Amino acid sequence: MKDGAAEPNPIIAEPLAAAGVQHGFFTREGGVSEGIYRGLNTGIGSDDERANVLENRRRVAACLQVPPQDLATIYQIHSSDVLTISEVPSGERPKGDALVTATPGVAIGVLSADCGPVLFADPQNRVIGAAHAGWKGATSGVLENTVKAMEAIGARCAHIRAILGPTISRKNYEVGPEFMDRLLALDPANERWLAPSRREGHAMFDLPGHIVNRLQNLCGTAQWTGQCTYADETRFYSYRRTTHRGEPDYGRQISAICLH
Repeated sequence: MKDGAAEPNPIIAEPLAAAGVQHGFFTREGGVSEGIYRGLNTGIGSDDERANVLENRRRVAACLQVPPQDLATIYQIHSSDVLTISEVPSGERPKGDALVTATPGVAIGVLSADCGPVLFADPQNRVIGAAHAGWKGATSGVLENTVKAMEAIGARCAHIRAILGPTISRKNYEVGPEFMDRLLALDPANERWLAPSRREGHAMFDLPGHIVNRLQNLCGTAQWTGQCTYADETRFYSYRRTTHRGEPDYGRQISAICLH
């Protein structure tokens, strides 16, 4: 593991900026991992050297002004499951795709590498959330369940600010007929998120548009930071880019939030 002096480079989203709320959509810049994981790989489930991943997570925690042990993430399974916590879970990471808390000093985060990381904050009632929303999670209700879980511990939907971080864009997200059939079977209105592809029987899926639309029906404010993970290799890991190249594994960036 190299020491490295570079600091992590989070994208701070102004719509969440509020007194007592610290957050960041972290890029891959400012970490110690090497090779295909170069940079700030925070994926415990990756095959990167564990010491590098732990150092990267320590740097993220420092940016959020919490000790490393107070940065909570989960074992993500592309579900609609949400965990409400008052402290960082001990032992094995619990499975799910979103976390909510009202406890100051507990940072909650989700990992991504094309899927949509969404951070939520109700600064007035001091409740925060973080959700991992790929197309499976988004269409099965992870965003709605996150808002419900926040409301259960004191948030009000009209006061919740939500922002989607770096996500694969429609331009780079081609899907096949099986995906299209499953998406339209869930709701025929999902057709508006599909655009023609150059390949017959395929389409380009607007995951950010779909997520933000759902958020706008749930929260007081919602928007996307606008960065495509696939297009910007310098700043972001991308599962799809790795797949297209036939690489054996990929890094994960983190998006995290904390009350102070």
